[in-house]
Amino acid sequence: MKKICLIPCESAGTIDPNIYGHFSEHIGGVFRDGVWVGEEANVPQTDGFRDFVIEKFKALNPPVLRWPGGCFAETYKWRDGIGPREKRPVTMGWWYRDDGRLETNEVGIHEFVHFCELVGASPYVAANITGMTPMDMRDFMEYCNAPAGTTTLAKERGENGHTEPFDIPFWGIGNENWGGGGNMTPAQYARDYIKYVTLCTTVNLHGAKFVACGANAGDYGWTDGFMREYAHRVPLYALAFHYYCGGAGDCVNFTKEQWDELVARAGKLDDMIRRHSAAMELHDPDRRVKIIVDEWGCWHPGGSGPSKGFNLFEQQSTMRDGVITALSLNAFNNHCDRVVMANVAQLCNNLHCLFLTGGENAIVTPTYWVFYMYKNHMGASHIRTAIEGGGLSASASEKDGKITLTVANLSYDEDTEIELTNFSGRELPDSAMVTILGGNPHSHNSFDAPDAVKPLEPVQIRKKEGKFILTMPAASVASVVWSE
Repeated sequence: MKKICLIPCESAGTIDPNIYGHFSEHIGGVFRDGVWVGEEANVPQTDGFRDFVIEKFKALNPPVLRWPGGCFAETYKWRDGIGPREKRPVTMGWWYRDDGRLETNEVGIHEFVHFCELVGASPYVAANITGMTPMDMRDFMEYCNAPAGTTTLAKERGENGHTEPFDIPFWGIGNENWGGGGNMTPAQYARDYIKYVTLCTTVNLHGAKFVACGANAGDYGWTDGFMREYAHRVPLYALAFHYYCGGAGDCVNFTKEQWDELVARAGKLDDMIRRHSAAMELHDPDRRVKIIVDEWGCWHPGGSGPSKGFNLFEQQSTMRDGVITALSLNAFNNHCDRVVMANVAQLCNNLHCLFLTGGENAIVTPTYWVFYMYKNHMGASHIRTAIEGGGLSASASEKDGKITLTVANLSYDEDTEIELTNFSGRELPDSAMVTILGGNPHSHNSFDAPDAVKPLEPVQIRKKEGKFILTMPAASVASVVWSE
């Protein structure tokens, strides 16, 4: 029998709610016929946004939503997305070369902020630095955050429907600048970051946080090179790296070996956080700069989603993706002393998405349900866990008189029994409520079977001879909650 031990006297700190963040890029079907259907659509909508997505997304208490990219941000002109929609230009965005779909600019900064208001998320804007000058970005910040009626840009914002400032709390300075964002060296990017932030701090009236482009996956040389050149010259909240795992077979019809391969790749995230942290500490021993994982998730071959390839990179989501989600969120929870935000990519009709939609149809994926089951961790005090026996991923926390343990059974085909204990001398309550998701690695939701994967009704387990026994099917995720 495997064991998970909770150690309440040892904690990495508070789990920042922003670890449960999200990402919405203008690519494929993320917005078009996804989040956004337009005000003339026959689909239930509020101000053009799909009601199904609003309702279900809001239920997750989403803390933050990143926009408009991703790579799309590198060719985005913020002025294209303001003013009357019928007068906005139609352009070739970043992804036009891949799918031939033009950007209508129907969803600009006003619409994006309104969607965030509808679901309760804080907006996070990724501003490009390959096509936008420092003064362009400064103007963008002034337009968004200047007090009502003060400057010409603030008045223009009011004329466009939002008198009060947007108060955008997070600004990303560039995106993937080691690649599509300019193919820069880390030192070159650091100098550009310093230049842009130097100018933008003059209009940063509400304490917005600046985020720098971090590495591609395990490129620790980028982290070292950026931090060396940056040298705390200007404000910096966090360094954001990206990590996608994929390339292990078909989205749905994968083998056990491909399951194991993908789980192993996803498991590297924990070590990446440690090693990026170590590289940063060489130049920032006081850990003033935090870590964000701006984009993460599974990147499978496209074409397996409901649009049959029309929506670029759209993929079906199975319990394999749900287990990878749980494994990743557990890693972020356990590194909450360093990781202050993580944004799963992406929200709808794309990579590792929470929603699949098309016309009148809309469903949630196993990834969505994992986020739902993990909600208790947001803003909670982390509890260290120790695992004996392997093949599991876990994290735990405490908030409002509840202790929550989340567990992923990483096995493709083996059910497991787990003994749950603690080592602190503090007794756990006599009973806990257990919620299980999954049990079949290939199971997934579809328009024809929208509830094929959803959490089972919670069941109570009681302490026997001082122990709790948790029984988990293969390829499943569990939430265990003790209430005082």
